[in-house]
Amino acid sequence: MEKENKTEDNVPTRAELEALKILWAHGPSTVRFVHDMLTRDTKTVRYTSTLKMMQLMTEKGMVKRDESRMTHVYYPLLEEKQTMGTIAERFVQSMYNGSISNLLVAFMNNKPSSAKELEQVKELLKKLDQE
Repeated sequence: MEKENKTEDNVPTRAELEALKILWAHGPSTVRFVHDMLTRDTKTVRYTSTLKMMQLMTEKGMVKRDESRMTHVYYPLLEEKQTMGTIAERFVQSMYNGSISNLLVAFMNNKPSSAKELEQVKELLKKLDQE
């Protein structure tokens, strides 16, 4: 029996997200390319681990594998914007009880913001206020 692809099931782990970021940025890629990008700063991950992760991501419906050539190419099936939104939503829910304002206050108190960043926040608040 095939497992239904629910949004919750397609929330990538940290390692899966890193692989997806590579596919989103560079387009369809081989496991070798993804592995090389993942390990360019550190060589702590073995190629076989990256291969297994990509195979599991295929089973989860996160990526699609094109087997028509000798070297298999992987394509992302998850959309970047939607995936990042789901991850952000889960983070806000778990860390700030779903309160975006508490998240913003924490960021503003812990990290100095540039004038440009503050202006962007003000513009966003203006837009939201007008809706």
